Amino acid sequence: MKVLKFGGSSVQDAERIRNVVSIVKNDPEAKVVVCSALGGITDQLIATAKAAAENDHSYKSLFAHIEQRHINCVKELIDVRHQSATLAKVKYILNELEELLNSIFLLNEMSIRALDYVMSFGERLSCIIITEALREHGLQATYLDATQVIKTDGRYGCANVNFEVTNPLIREYVAKTPGIIVATGFIASAPNGDTVTLGRGGSDYTCSIFAAALKASVAEIWTDVDGVMTCDPRKVPQAIPIPALTYEEAMEMSHFGAKVIYPPTMVPAMRAGVPIVIRNTFNPAFAGTVISSEVPATGRPIKGITSISQIALLRVQGSGMVGVAGISARLFGALATGNISVILITQASSEHSICFAVKPEEALSAKQRIEKEFASEIARGLLEEVIVETDLSIIAIVGKDMRRTSGVAGRMFQALGHNGINVVAIAQGSSELNISAVVSKTDEIKALRALHQAFFESDTKTLNVFMAGTGLIGSTLLRQIQEQRAYLRQEYNIDFRIVGLANSRKMLINENGIPLDKWREELESRGQPSDIEQFVEQMNLVNLANSVFVDNTASAAVANVYDKVLQASISIVTPNKIANSSSYAQYARNRQLAKRHGVMMLYETNVGAGLPVISTLRDLINSGDKIIRIEAVLSGTLSYIFNTFDGSISFSQVVKQAKAKGYTEPDPRQDLSCKDVGRKILILARECGYAMEFEDITIDNFLPEPCMKAATVEEFFNILPNYDDYFEQLRRQAADKNEKLRVIARFEDGKATISLQSVGPEHPFASLSGADNIIAFTTMRYPTLPMVVKGSGAGAEVTAAGVFADLIRIANYL
Repeated sequence: MKVLKFGGSSVQDAERIRNVVSIVKNDPEAKVVVCSALGGITDQLIATAKAAAENDHSYKSLFAHIEQRHINCVKELIDVRHQSATLAKVKYILNELEELLNSIFLLNEMSIRALDYVMSFGERLSCIIITEALREHGLQATYLDATQVIKTDGRYGCANVNFEVTNPLIREYVAKTPGIIVATGFIASAPNGDTVTLGRGGSDYTCSIFAAALKASVAEIWTDVDGVMTCDPRKVPQAIPIPALTYEEAMEMSHFGAKVIYPPTMVPAMRAGVPIVIRNTFNPAFAGTVISSEVPATGRPIKGITSISQIALLRVQGSGMVGVAGISARLFGALATGNISVILITQASSEHSICFAVKPEEALSAKQRIEKEFASEIARGLLEEVIVETDLSIIAIVGKDMRRTSGVAGRMFQALGHNGINVVAIAQGSSELNISAVVSKTDEIKALRALHQAFFESDTKTLNVFMAGTGLIGSTLLRQIQEQRAYLRQEYNIDFRIVGLANSRKMLINENGIPLDKWREELESRGQPSDIEQFVEQMNLVNLANSVFVDNTASAAVANVYDKVLQASISIVTPNKIANSSSYAQYARNRQLAKRHGVMMLYETNVGAGLPVISTLRDLINSGDKIIRIEAVLSGTLSYIFNTFDGSISFSQVVKQAKAKGYTEPDPRQDLSCKDVGRKILILARECGYAMEFEDITIDNFLPEPCMKAATVEEFFNILPNYDDYFEQLRRQAADKNEKLRVIARFEDGKATISLQSVGPEHPFASLSGADNIIAFTTMRYPTLPMVVKGSGAGAEVTAAGVFADLIRIANYL
């Protein structure tokens, strides 16, 4: 024997009631069907009654709407040949409701007793209609007004059931009634015969009462979701149904915000050992969630994550609490006198403070009652004034297997910490069924998503990427991510979700992800006018867990927002050298912010494109090695120019050729001036721990002054041939010594220099070709033969690959 309950969303209209009829018809074990009012009707009844009590004539139109909705439902469900009898029953109840509303209007007031009676009409009307709909489909069905069998203490608004009287009445009625019984949910009767309501979750409670009294095989609660979810799907779209929960786990999840079932409604079924199953009316083939005394192990330590969005935290502290018996009793006694419910409690082992959470609307009353209770202690300085913190949320992880699994709390707080979420208070019961944490309201969703990924999506690490710059490097990076995505998922359980894109014209943020195969079209068609400040502001407001900001630009404006990104606990990956090569104060501030907020700022591609230069340098330093000297060819452009300049063509022609192939900046003097090389050696010097500025670098400019002073690029190329003989002379002098020209950056003894030099065949720099870079680290451990990093130091492919590698590092960190 089964007891089935269908909520308001399941009986919203005629179409949904047909679905309910189909479910009942196809279940031979169905005996009692408990139904709520049609979706939204209870709220409409309350609004109508309040309007009548306030002498507002609109109650008549509100009633007319309720009336018409039920009549339309009958006409859609019942064949015209049988409608008259059903309509008569419905009209009879509606007339009774109308008379009651008229009386409330004339009295100009409404008692809680009258409100309970008004609300009862929703269930009575829906159950009569559903009974007739079942009969219409050939089922033997009987309508039961639950006030006949569920007896209470008569407390209006939230009556307490008298089970000693109720259970025999239910069993007797069911035993003598053949076929299916359609029972009203939510309502019961008082000792004096009045109709009362069972409070929040009343229809679920009715289902549980019937199931327990009948010792049913199962109580099925049919709703509009696939069961109890691992998290609220409105806050965490990746939430999945939980196959099974213990009664205790379900109660914990419900207490901390899960809306599928209200804790007290489970009590009768739990005491009788009747399993409760949460099913989806709109997906009846899905098994749903089974709630019972024992459930099989899942292999996961927790079952779900839930939250209470708005709470206030009160803190009572002072030396007068230490070692004094009765403080807690007085504190919570004072709250009890005000009927203030405490959601969470935590106390320091020193007994110096107690903090607890209440509903925000009760915070002021709680503070006043406590300060009144402890007025003497506060006056003598033994206790401080009660501190109230608002705009907070509680997040909780729930699962009975936590008590047998070590490291659960560590994983929880690591996930929160890596996402920059500060925990204000922590509580864990001795049963180890849940661990609760109080966080800022603004961090609630971010915390839920971080925890859900840590516990339920831990097989795949998903990084939410916000990217500024979709030019050559940015577009190449997006293509590389798309091409490598399946491999990274399969082999390393890493995924990248592109949720933000910005270029110089447009910007777009989509929490669900921007398709990699059509990002250009999405950005162009859906993007807003670009503004990097607004882009970062929106990114921070979205507040996604495991976020990273990628700057593929060479823009100072983008570099200047790094502090805001880091302060939002978002990691940064960038090939943009500006932030790290501008003032040392900005360089140091960014590093400090990253450290303070527990995030990473990676810029491997600042030097050597995709070459592992900075990471190698850090590994040397972190492992205790001492850097004696760094020598490097750091410009792919200059490397190409001097590798190509072999005397077969003039120096000016080589430069023109380099520009035509895209190796140089639009103005080649930006490369030939060695300023870019200067920024790179400056970054390496700072990584070695030196507080250097760009002005501290000695650059031996090899480009003649008239070339540098040319007003335009065209004028520069007109002047440059005048110095071809000069450069040819430098080349010959080197060639005569069997040497080659190289622009070499050098850092040693706290000093950085850049100059054009000739090197012999024994020098590691002599073998360079094309646009290669090379960096030689002479260290305490490598004093004679330096550690050398060599390879292509320019180009979109290798630079994008370096950025990609940094992204993977952050995914592994998170």
